[in-house]
Amino acid sequence: MSHAEGVNVQRRRVLIASTAAIGAAGVAAVATPFVRSWYPSAKAEAAGAAVTQDIGSVEAGQMIVIKYRGKPIFVVKRTEDMLATLDSVKPLLSDPDSADSLQPEYCTNPARSLDPSILVVEGVCTHLGCAPNYRPDVGATDLGGNDWYGGFFCPCHGSKYDIAGRVYSGVPAPLNLPIPDYNMDGTILTVGEA
Repeated sequence: MSHAEGVNVQRRRVLIASTAAIGAAGVAAVATPFVRSWYPSAKAEAAGAAVTQDIGSVEAGQMIVIKYRGKPIFVVKRTEDMLATLDSVKPLLSDPDSADSLQPEYCTNPARSLDPSILVVEGVCTHLGCAPNYRPDVGATDLGGNDWYGGFFCPCHGSKYDIAGRVYSGVPAPLNLPIPDYNMDGTILTVGEA
């Protein structure tokens, strides 16, 4: 056997490794779109499944924010003093009985909730979609002094909502803050299921 007929083992290994690497890259290029097709679409993700949150550690007067369907959901544990303001603020409101607003039938009451001490409301101003600030301080001079009983204030255009998410009269927002479907099982809040 002559030298010309001999096999260059080193060269063969380099060619095999190169071919394997290119083949693996090709498989990855083909598999990536296939695997990505299994992911839920942006529309499906926006529709969202129900969200659960244990609110047992939320203190009286405190607000937490839960994200559901890309929107902030404000959860406020209202105090007895906060609940006592619901009747006092009625004459200042545009829709005090929530006749024109979005909420489940079980929340069509003065507290706009299943449990009066827990408010669950979408944190999106009904004027242009800004996020209102939680302002529980009664009598805040920058929000009307004696006419402010605590609630939410939208800094974008000055819309005000009471502690039940009901909109004040004479502000740009046309409707009360919407209330999503939700249920309570002890301290477990589920937003997105009635």
